[in-house]
Amino acid sequence: MLTKLYKLEHCTYICQYHIVWTPRYRGKVLADNYIKAELKRIFKFICKWKGFTIVQWHIGREHIHLYLIIPPKYSISYAIQVLKSKSANWLKKKTKRFPQGNLWARGYFVSTIGINEHAIRNYIQNQSHKKVDMETLKIF
Repeated sequence: MLTKLYKLEHCTYICQYHIVWTPRYRGKVLADNYIKAELKRIFKFICKWKGFTIVQWHIGREHIHLYLIIPPKYSISYAIQVLKSKSANWLKKKTKRFPQGNLWARGYFVSTIGINEHAIRNYIQNQSHKKVDMETLKIF
């Protein structure tokens, strides 16, 4: 499969990341379809604003998976900071369903995607259907 290369003024890149994070309280706070739709709208807006490309996503009941292409001018920690902080603030203002304090848990999982792109895509796609054991992914 050919991968599209992206260009900035002085570089050509393909910086792909698989990012996962959870709400602060692991209850099924993301189960509501309205919350999922709002998060998707917010993520689209943030990614367009910052120049990120959403390749694939899954908003589960207890976690979020994003497969993003992020320009090299941004660090991954900055990208996640913007995604988590802006989405939490906008979602809390819009819905008024969440208590004061942080919506998202501290920390996140991130991996770069290269040869194992197909495994990551299948893993994200199968999140809502069944549990996929990490050993069955055959990443390495």
